[in-house]
Amino acid sequence: METLLLWLFYISTLYAFIPGLISRMFGFRVFRRGKGEHEFALTFDDGPDPVYTPQLLDLLKKYNAKATFFVVGSNAEKNPDIIKRMYDEGHLIGIHNYVHKTNWLMRPGTVKKQILRTDKIIHKITGFNTHYYRPPWGIVNLFDFSRKNDIQIVLWSSMFGDWRYRLGADSLARRMLNKLAPGEIFLLHDCGSTLGANMDAPVHMMMALERVLQAAEEQGLRSIRIDDMIAQSGGAVAGSGSINRSRAAKPVKLSWFKKAVVFLWLLWEKIFHFVFQLKTTNKEDPIFHFRTRTYHGNPVDMRDGSRLEKGDQILELHFDNKKLFEIGSTSKSTVQLAIQMIRAVEKTLPELAQYIIKHPELGEIKALYGVSMINRGPEQFGFTVTDLPQGFFAKSSTAYLKLLMSVIHPAGQQRLKRHSEQLIPKLIVMPINLLLSRFAVSGSHRQITELDNEPTEPALEATISY
Repeated sequence: METLLLWLFYISTLYAFIPGLISRMFGFRVFRRGKGEHEFALTFDDGPDPVYTPQLLDLLKKYNAKATFFVVGSNAEKNPDIIKRMYDEGHLIGIHNYVHKTNWLMRPGTVKKQILRTDKIIHKITGFNTHYYRPPWGIVNLFDFSRKNDIQIVLWSSMFGDWRYRLGADSLARRMLNKLAPGEIFLLHDCGSTLGANMDAPVHMMMALERVLQAAEEQGLRSIRIDDMIAQSGGAVAGSGSINRSRAAKPVKLSWFKKAVVFLWLLWEKIFHFVFQLKTTNKEDPIFHFRTRTYHGNPVDMRDGSRLEKGDQILELHFDNKKLFEIGSTSKSTVQLAIQMIRAVEKTLPELAQYIIKHPELGEIKALYGVSMINRGPEQFGFTVTDLPQGFFAKSSTAYLKLLMSVIHPAGQQRLKRHSEQLIPKLIVMPINLLLSRFAVSGSHRQITELDNEPTEPALEATISY
């Protein structure tokens, strides 16, 4: 039962929760706000609707406003004439899945089929493919991030609850006018048939929108398509390159909102630690958290000549994500990041050895165990580094750790781009006897001056186990 709960926790965290947080926190692989002096963007989800979308197109035409429509494929299939009109009148058409269903409840292959099917429908009607995608409810999963130049995920900076009819046109207009500013991406809906929406809600949306378009005209603002906003914000349109390709190697500066989301992320980690009863050697300044469990993987030959086999007891290590984030966000270079992480591990291994000696119930533990995204480094402490068996766990670990590395690494996306072939999660193990013989008595006095003088790659990329 515990194993099942653990896997469910892993899957939900890796597949949905963490990607959602990081897309919101850092805008990773998504476009959610533009730049400009006189432009904002109107985007419409869930349509086309045979009644309301033509009326909306009339309104946009009246004010010479361009918009982006993220269409549901099944609705587009039923209303090809409306899709053709959108295209002919100069609006951008994007994808909102074939059916309005969250990506959290679909396998990666199913999401891909939904996108491709909708794109084929749009191409059949207009003769052109689209590269713009908004997942329903803006919920991304782990594998959405693996779509590189073929798909640009587009979220929003402002939404208003316009799917509720009871909100009313006056209240909706006030909300929209308060957010009317250059660079804003408005999320609106031209169809009320989605679960949770009201069928007649677009009536009030269009009444409010006309007031906004009038105000925009008076203020010298104009609504443009998402691809135009991406281009003027300094990014490349999807299909020809990804936006914001480079990220300077400097400490991460967080707004109050991002700090709040980081807090929620770390709260999620605390829940994980509570559910699975993880322990640490230093509650004030933890580096590793750990728990005992039974090993279920392939045999591994370790540094002392012994072999870790299925059924052996292991101490599973989990790097403290708060510490990892602090190190990554304050490091000014990859070398500095590596030095801080090596020193943190160097400090903790003697503490861990003493902990095991003081707890006789851990006498059956055969090895330390973890999963790490690594090039070189743990071997100097006595770890054996080996490949993970091919499969879902290896693939999901790779995707998640690359995602996390792009956030905490000072070189960010540049690091991923230059050395993506090296960013592969590895299994690391150390026999307990080796840990005790090296670190239990006098601790580790290993010097890292050779790393201090190393101008290129860090010794330790990241150590995060699941």
